[in-house]
Amino acid sequence: MSETVKDTESDVLAPDPATVVSTAGPARNVRLTYRIRQMLIGVFLVDAGVLLVTSWLAWNWQHQVDKYFHEVPHDFSWAPILGPGVIVLWLLMLLLLGAYRVRNYGSGFEEFRAITIASLITFGIVCTGGFFSQAQLTRGYPFLFFLMGTPLLLIARYVDRQTLHSARKQGRLSIRMVAVGSPTAVRELVEVLGRSPWLGYRLVGMCVPGGYDPLAIGVPVLGDIEHVRQVAIDQKVDGVIVAGGSYSSAADLRRLGWTLQGLDLDMLVAPALTDIAGPRVHMRHVAGLPFVQVEEPQSDRAGGWAKRAFDLFVSSCVLLALSPLLIVTALVIKLQDRGPIFYRQVRVGIHGDEFEMVKFRSMVVNADKLREQLDDANEGSGVLFKIKDDPRITRFGRFIRKYSIDELPQLINVFKGEMSLVGPRPLFPKDVERYEKDTHRRMLVRPGMTGLWQVSGRSDLSWAESVRLDLYYVDNWSMVIDLVIMVKTVKAVLVSDGAY
Repeated sequence: MSETVKDTESDVLAPDPATVVSTAGPARNVRLTYRIRQMLIGVFLVDAGVLLVTSWLAWNWQHQVDKYFHEVPHDFSWAPILGPGVIVLWLLMLLLLGAYRVRNYGSGFEEFRAITIASLITFGIVCTGGFFSQAQLTRGYPFLFFLMGTPLLLIARYVDRQTLHSARKQGRLSIRMVAVGSPTAVRELVEVLGRSPWLGYRLVGMCVPGGYDPLAIGVPVLGDIEHVRQVAIDQKVDGVIVAGGSYSSAADLRRLGWTLQGLDLDMLVAPALTDIAGPRVHMRHVAGLPFVQVEEPQSDRAGGWAKRAFDLFVSSCVLLALSPLLIVTALVIKLQDRGPIFYRQVRVGIHGDEFEMVKFRSMVVNADKLREQLDDANEGSGVLFKIKDDPRITRFGRFIRKYSIDELPQLINVFKGEMSLVGPRPLFPKDVERYEKDTHRRMLVRPGMTGLWQVSGRSDLSWAESVRLDLYYVDNWSMVIDLVIMVKTVKAVLVSDGAY
């Protein structure tokens, strides 16, 4: 650390409040903030264009809905301002509810939540206004407008988000951050941020106690914790992440906030919580002290009646829709070598109960006997047995495995209550015997035909990463997560990355 930094930053954690703003100029990367605001202006214009086109369509198609009502709407004097008025109101609600906030842009569900709530509020205001008006207004226009406009806004935002994530994966529009804390805490922070490169958080350095790093973690040490203000100014960062080991009391954390005052930085405090979904975390303020309330794990709900009813309904629809594919697959398997159509394996399900999992046979008839001869070629990690070019797989079997067609008969297990549509990967009994202590939590819910492992890399995942994803699902289950996983599964199957 240079002598200049040491001289200018002595006692920086307790600055004079009267001079803290004027000691240095803003450290934030103004260019990045400016570009993001420009992008949000573009998003606003896209939303306005979507609403304009949707309004025009709804106005021209309103009669298709109005004809089903006994009271036919009639012309009224302020009809020409109805469409523009609703568009302006809708955009105003989006603006007020945070759909264009810089901090919400590109991460979390805040944008989508803001669009949904703003749409519902606007629809409610329009319907209320129509109810209290003396004119017999059209019902078709607002119905069609919001029925088409809301999903189109969500789709437009999703496309924009994917574009942003793609740019951040390539290193553009990244959010430059400095981490403050112990080397161990920063190492964990690097690992967590490394799982989500599309969010754009880039650690340009860290400030640790003593100013040196006994552990090489790939992030340069830029100084002691006391030098964080000058480091932030020199590096022109967008924010500071406060990890464990950076403060020993609430007063120290408050002083750290004072240190960064006037730099227009985001200060993110990382609690000692990982792999906990946002809906389980709530903030409570008691006498000026913020508490982080964490709801209990959701494993009990993941095995409840709501998920079971959902499984039965969706699996019935899927089975009916894909029945021609199932019949053709069964015929091809039977004709290729006259062997059995199905392959049954004993797997471990909920609470450790064993069951027979059904799949279309994709390997030669004596595949199980040949496995022992292939142990030396195992490419899987942990307890998983995987070979990318497994010689036991038939030619047609490789095709159905690539697109997960071989797993469709597991719908039988879903009907019997042995499996779920979404859940942890079902494993062999001898694999379960090698579980570590925490890994047994996977068995608190039914294993699934698909899961986070399926949409996060499939066979390319390490055993440790597979376990982490399964435990995350068990602890943070919700119906929304199941729906998101099922949608992503379709994409993962079509792309077939990591499938073998």
